[in-house]
Amino acid sequence: MCGTRTVHHHAQLVNAMAGALGVDLTERLDAGTLSSEDWAEMVLGCSGCANPEGCGRWLAEHPQAEAAPDYCVNGEELGAMRR
Repeated sequence: MCGTRTVHHHAQLVNAMAGALGVDLTERLDAGTLSSEDWAEMVLGCSGCANPEGCGRWLAEHPQAEAAPDYCVNGEELGAMRR
């Protein structure tokens, strides 16, 4: 089970990755095109990532990007949201 800090850290990574790809998750939640359960699943999936430090570095180097790195467990879903 993930601790509060871990969940918070991965929630920040999910939101930052979405932002780098031009996806506004808050807007999608407000519009009902993303459920809070789906967002929570994205965070939970991210928490299982073996490379969160690398993700943080990638995000620092890519404030805007066309696609998430290959290892991102949410990359496909975020890419679909972008289209």
